[in-house]
Amino acid sequence: MKFIFTCLSLFAAMSAMANGTLNIYGPGGPSAPISEAAEIFSARKGVKINVIFGPQQKWINKALENADLVYGGAEYMLTNIELQHKGFINRKERYELYPRKMSILVRKGNPKNIRTLQDLAKPGIKILDVNGAGQLGLWEDIAGKVGLIESIQKNNSEPLSSNAEGVAAWKADSSYDAWINFSSWQKVLGNHADKVEIPQAINVIRGTPIALTHITKNPELAKEFIAFMKTKEGKAIFRKHGWN
Repeated sequence: MKFIFTCLSLFAAMSAMANGTLNIYGPGGPSAPISEAAEIFSARKGVKINVIFGPQQKWINKALENADLVYGGAEYMLTNIELQHKGFINRKERYELYPRKMSILVRKGNPKNIRTLQDLAKPGIKILDVNGAGQLGLWEDIAGKVGLIESIQKNNSEPLSSNAEGVAAWKADSSYDAWINFSSWQKVLGNHADKVEIPQAINVIRGTPIALTHITKNPELAKEFIAFMKTKEGKAIFRKHGWN
């Protein structure tokens, strides 16, 4: 009996090893729903999934060594990786997960009574400005629809390059009144922010791309994980975290 148990245990271990490990890299924004989906998928499949996230400069070198999947916080982010590292991203195995809309993030309780984009152009409003991490040109694309580019630019703070920097600045400096960002970041900021909806007619929607790399050792498992994220269950996870 002990021998049979040992053989069964060894078989299970070998099967898990055969299924492999997935290493997934990308920015911090989409990491919450992807990590939650990975936890569920890995438990069901008996495989290990590592989700490594943050500003690109912190993980790109390691990703070039062992990434199975790379995702972006907007389509242009993944395209930039393609441009910077030729032959790394597999264009034939690139997929879109779910889109995200934008909101105006404000202080909890909205003490400045910011209700519209026009309110961001008022004197004395300080806007946190992130140019990167999916937000490149974001506020300008929205403000341009209502003729407020110059007015909002005058209220923008010194620009930051990542959402990680933006979150740290928002929490540390209460003088920031507003931040045009993905709606999903209100979930991250929690008690530190409320959100004001931007009308659909002038909103900007950006995607969440994910792609296999040419160096993946587990392409079928990687595609199976993407397929799971695109199921009804996977969509519910993304919606919980603020995706459309």
